[in-house]
Amino acid sequence: QVQLVESGGGLVQAGGSLRLSCAASGRTFSYDVMGWFRQGPGKEREFVASISWGGAYILYSDSVKGRFTISRDNTKNTVYLQMNSLKPEDTAVYYCAERRVVGPSREAAAFGSWGQGTQVTVSS
Repeated sequence: QVQLVESGGGLVQAGGSLRLSCAASGRTFSYDVMGWFRQGPGKEREFVASISWGGAYILYSDSVKGRFTISRDNTKNTVYLQMNSLKPEDTAVYYCAERRVVGPSREAAAFGSWGQGTQVTVSS
């Protein structure tokens, strides 16, 4: 079983930037898909971005496209989420997740392993 640990969350003003990291340890899996999801106050968990093993297949939600960038360093077993031009509506707990099946997905149910989450708060 892989363990996922997110870091990099915090409080930032609107228009600012944050970079989230997700470190994987334990039984890491080649050719997996890594994803970021978020859950805002009173909202359901929603897809943010995902990236395939080699980085060739990247998906973003419409709400973050053009502002967020997902990337990964397989030598470090780490995936990143660079968040720019942050808005108050980006406030949420951000979760890292792993999908051990080749092929991109936006569905939370398609991801089998999850981190504990990191809080991102954007003030207006």
